[in-house]
Amino acid sequence: MNFLKNGKVWPYAISLSIALVFIGAIVTIVVSVKAPVALSDIYMMGYQKADFEANDIIKARIAFDKKYKIEYLNKTLKMDGAIQYKVTDIDNNPVNNADIKLIITRPNDHNSDQEVVNPTIKDGIYTFTDVKLPLEGRWNIMSRIKINGLHRFYNIKTDTRKKEFTEY
Repeated sequence: MNFLKNGKVWPYAISLSIALVFIGAIVTIVVSVKAPVALSDIYMMGYQKADFEANDIIKARIAFDKKYKIEYLNKTLKMDGAIQYKVTDIDNNPVNNADIKLIITRPNDHNSDQEVVNPTIKDGIYTFTDVKLPLEGRWNIMSRIKINGLHRFYNIKTDTRKKEFTEY
């Protein structure tokens, strides 16, 4: 008890506190380095380039939306199936000359990325039939549509287990 009364406990307490803070910092760094981090490619480009060109991407979308409409036709995403888009002009006339690049990817995991090409086109409906998903779960369907010098990114979040999707 004499040890506590003489005030010799404070140097030990301060030293222990500093050591705990130092150990906590090291643990934080180790856990952060081991965490899987994937770069965002929401616009089919690195996030630095997307950030740098954000205003151009927004202006391109506005110009595109003044002349054309895009509609994702699938009700659900299936493991083996097709993905369909309907492209029309502002007057609902079908557009058959669009160039659509389609990439299907899992969030935060680019090991299962697929680029689907060569759609069949009929009355403005673009059907991609080569879709074969290796895993159930959440998927992002990213597309870039180009028509007559205008372009737009059209991205969908969906899940093979649910009957819903979200445009982003």
